[in-house]
Amino acid sequence: MRRYLSTFFIMDVASTIPYQGIAYLVNGEVREGMVYSLLGLLRLWRLRKVKQFFTRLEKDIRFSYFWVRCARLIAVTLFLVHCAGCLYYLLADRYPDRDKTWIGAVIPNFRQESLWIRYISSIYWSITTMTTVGYGDLHAQNNLEMIFNIFYMLFNLGLTAYLIGNMTNLVVEGTRRTMEFRNSIRAASNFVCRNHLPPRLQQQILAYMCLKFRAESLNQQQLMDQLPKSICKSICEHLFLPVVKEVYLFRGISREAQLLLVTKTKPEYIPPKEDVIVQNEAADDVYIVVSGEVEIIYFNGEREEVMGKLGTMDIFGEVSALSDRPQTFTFRTRTLSQLLRLKQATLREVMQSKPDDSALIVRNFLKMWQERL
Repeated sequence: MRRYLSTFFIMDVASTIPYQGIAYLVNGEVREGMVYSLLGLLRLWRLRKVKQFFTRLEKDIRFSYFWVRCARLIAVTLFLVHCAGCLYYLLADRYPDRDKTWIGAVIPNFRQESLWIRYISSIYWSITTMTTVGYGDLHAQNNLEMIFNIFYMLFNLGLTAYLIGNMTNLVVEGTRRTMEFRNSIRAASNFVCRNHLPPRLQQQILAYMCLKFRAESLNQQQLMDQLPKSICKSICEHLFLPVVKEVYLFRGISREAQLLLVTKTKPEYIPPKEDVIVQNEAADDVYIVVSGEVEIIYFNGEREEVMGKLGTMDIFGEVSALSDRPQTFTFRTRTLSQLLRLKQATLREVMQSKPDDSALIVRNFLKMWQERL
């Protein structure tokens, strides 16, 4: 508050004082003159508030940035058109020979016309000049008006560039993602055709490209990489700890070990029909299903058989991580699935740092496989 009182407070007050109204109360008559005109220009200071208002709206996610920006550009254009029209009329009104003015040549004794007609004529001239239409029905009649027109037309070059540049950026930004998606799909299709890839692999590539486009707003890892570690840890604890603590392999271990595992995981979205782990592959990662379904598939040399399905709070890939044996099955997503990926080296590092929890993890692993056998 003290800073505001020492900076903008005086100008804010000066821009709101009705000087002509005060003069009328003191003298009993409306005063007009250069002094009151200059004092009236102080009202332009309030444009700073309008600029701050639009800036706040542009940053407010509750409103569309596109429409707020369009409203701002329209407001700027209308204000400049209004100012140019008023200044141009002021030149005609103050000119000694009013018949030799841009409006006096068309409307003799124009000061006797209504304010509305004079204002519309000024705005009409301003817009036709700004848009470079120039019908010629309202044009400069004296040197002063010609000089004003020269500067106004030069100013309009910059204003037009500003408006076109901003509108172009808004339109391009609105279609950027779609164009990037089309280009990536075209590049993927050319790659598939050029290398004669099989249809199934082609479908997987295109499905991944489509998923990447649809789920771009769901990519939370990109956001979390920008946040401090303490905040990321709290986010992971809130989102994934309830899932990890119910996984059979980590059931009963200390909360500290659970938090350590959660912070080391990386969430990923996997499209349908995607092989996450292939049969007889020595997987380097362990996966926890957060949402979606994963099929357990066995290939007997002739055909594939679905041996089961995994859902939320299930885990796969732990066989290779704990026993250094290749996976017996292929794990393939059945639907769009969110998985937590935990590297094998990270899991072993956590187990080495927590001997008691490590023994419990191994016990849970052996118990589960005994039950399955």
